[in-house]
Amino acid sequence: MAWQRSLFDNADDVGLGSLGPLERTELGAGAWVDLLPGWVTGADLLFEHLAATVPWRAERRPMYDRVVDVPRLLSFYDEHDPLPHPVLVEARSVLCGHYAKELGEPFRTAGLCYYRSGRDSVAWHGDTIGRGSIEDTMVAIVSVGAHRELLLRPRDGGEVVRHALGHGDLLVMGGSCQRTWEHAVPKRSRLVGPRISIQFRPRGVR
Repeated sequence: MAWQRSLFDNADDVGLGSLGPLERTELGAGAWVDLLPGWVTGADLLFEHLAATVPWRAERRPMYDRVVDVPRLLSFYDEHDPLPHPVLVEARSVLCGHYAKELGEPFRTAGLCYYRSGRDSVAWHGDTIGRGSIEDTMVAIVSVGAHRELLLRPRDGGEVVRHALGHGDLLVMGGSCQRTWEHAVPKRSRLVGPRISIQFRPRGVR
């Protein structure tokens, strides 16, 4: 599906709104999510810039007895790499300040995923490579482009929590969320426009 700008995003520049109205949902077992719709203004402009300038790469990974294509494009910015847009530098700084007391350390890396259509997805998982497998941590996700559902479910079974993210929305997963819950972006059979997610993480969390 071709990219189409939102009819409601008429900004002529990219910026950030206030973090004041963040809404927290306690998931249980020490896990929580914060949600703020429309944090990034001019999100369509940011999407277009990232889609055109980020060095996207396709990956292949072993799965069972074969090697398969990863169903999305990826790019990773380590803590010393310059981020691909000034608003991402600002966003990381604002998030570091807002969550300094709870997190106890800054967000340092940025992982980007490009979901080109409803055929692209990410399976159920937690960000447990590194310290996330044994420590409480945070992952802050900024979404631009078309809305896609991000699903969360308890690792030991239970009700699925759904969030439709896009057009500058912010979702932060914190506490034990990576260890006690899983999240996914499922495939969609209907026509869905492209989406880019930017995930800010502390050092040693993937």
